[in-house]
Amino acid sequence: MSELQPMATKGIRGKAVGKLLTSLQSLWGVLAIVLLWELWVNLSQLNTIVMPRPLDVVSDIASAPGVYFASTAQTLLLAVVGLILGMIIGTALAILTWLSRILAGLLTPLGLIFASVPVVALIPVLARIFGYDIRTVLAIVVIISFFPAFVFTTAGLRAPPPGSDDLFRALGAPTLRRLWLLAIPAAVPEWAVALRLAAANSILAAMVAEFLMGTSGLGHLFHAARADLDMSRALGASAIATVISVMSFLAASRFEKKVRQHWS
Repeated sequence: MSELQPMATKGIRGKAVGKLLTSLQSLWGVLAIVLLWELWVNLSQLNTIVMPRPLDVVSDIASAPGVYFASTAQTLLLAVVGLILGMIIGTALAILTWLSRILAGLLTPLGLIFASVPVVALIPVLARIFGYDIRTVLAIVVIISFFPAFVFTTAGLRAPPPGSDDLFRALGAPTLRRLWLLAIPAAVPEWAVALRLAAANSILAAMVAEFLMGTSGLGHLFHAARADLDMSRALGASAIATVISVMSFLAASRFEKKVRQHWS
């Protein structure tokens, strides 16, 4: 028994090292960018006002955790709430277009119009409606999250297994039964794709809206720091938003993989 313990310990250590190497392999691109950034700043001898070193950015984040935490919490809350609302609205409207061709002809062009209009152009209009506060930021995130949910769910609802819809119709299945047993299961994997895309975009959409609106959050922190020529803090806000966005994308990608394994 005692002889097996060292072997088990070595096995655990080997797995830990393997996971570490796998993580480093997936992050090699980021590490390379940071290294090139450090070399470029040192060789060019740039002033920190123009471009701080990566260590300066990390040092600023570590020196003011309260400032970054409050801004991150604000942006993350708006992004999560906007993502949930956007996914719900997009999914609900996609189901309505499946149920009614009239609604499909009405809602699909409207969805395309919203998707084609730049966020910068929408902000003045939404600010007039909701006011110059976080409600407009939330509305922007909802719109950004709505379009992937609407498009991918609509495509999934209209792509059941070949011949299955004809079989259900031949058996006299009512519309709602075909929706529940046929269309929705076919749309779930596509819905997961929409979530993967919207999860990453919701963070960046919230930050951009905060930056343009001048409200609280990482976007406002970036704007204020840039105005004060505090580039370490500005890049710190950008780095945190990027990390959260990438983590959201990776988590949603893992969720999508599990959904496809279960529903495909």
